[in-house]
Amino acid sequence: MSNNTTNSQPFTAAAIQMNSQQDIEQNLADIKAAISAANNQGAQLAVLPENCCSMGEQSATAERFDELSATIAGYAKSHGIYVLAGSLPCPYRPDGVIVPDGRLRQVSQLFAPDGTLTARYDKIHLFTATVADKKGSYNEAATFEPGTQTVIAPIEIDDAVYQLGMMVCFDLRFPALAQRLRQAGADILSAPSAFTYLTGQAHWSLLLRARALDSQCMVIGAAQGGDHAYKDGSTRQTWGHAAITAFDGTVISSHDDSELHKGNNNEINTDDKNHAMVLAALDKQAQEQGRQKMPIFDCHRLA
Repeated sequence: MSNNTTNSQPFTAAAIQMNSQQDIEQNLADIKAAISAANNQGAQLAVLPENCCSMGEQSATAERFDELSATIAGYAKSHGIYVLAGSLPCPYRPDGVIVPDGRLRQVSQLFAPDGTLTARYDKIHLFTATVADKKGSYNEAATFEPGTQTVIAPIEIDDAVYQLGMMVCFDLRFPALAQRLRQAGADILSAPSAFTYLTGQAHWSLLLRARALDSQCMVIGAAQGGDHAYKDGSTRQTWGHAAITAFDGTVISSHDDSELHKGNNNEINTDDKNHAMVLAALDKQAQEQGRQKMPIFDCHRLA
């Protein structure tokens, strides 16, 4: 089926904001509730944030990678909706080879409405930064091995196919990746994230909008937000502000706070929900018309 197929009915995506802790079972319950809510609101795709099953405890979580993946796939099947499991730590590469030196891969997976695995993307760009927060220094490469392959996956809705280019968090800082995904046919980019509070405050919205403009794709920014307590007594604060940006850089919908129960978003949140959710529709025909009016990829000379 051609990726140029258009459909008069818009495709609707949900970006989920969570405050994942290190209680995996509670996080799974929150994920299940969020997927159910997205389905009830008419979304065909629910995007979960980075580290959706646990913030920290990467090695212990990676031991359960297959089990956790199967559980989230089951949620996709039971609700009949595409689900992007933002990221899970995985002990093996896509070919099944164990990652050497005790490191892991940071893996984003797309599950179809029948529960099958549609695509796996291993995060290419690993977060390295010094930030003036309680943690101070971040070096994902100490824990993870970078992926090496870009990934684009089809989402089939009725008679239309939408191509999803997959990214994770720090990937947002690299416009060449967004441009390459567009060149491969992407209509939508996924950006499940766990931005620090300070870097998110400075750059999150700007980066979502910039990558949308670079690629002329809708960008779905699912996010971790709030305070995360680690078992060693340390804490981490993430920015949240889940948002979906249109191909022209317009923020279509956003949850305007780090906390789950504050801010303005498309779904009215209540205090008994451990997630926030924003919804946006992709009108592929309007996006194609926008690309034709400003054909930047016909003018692109450096890549």
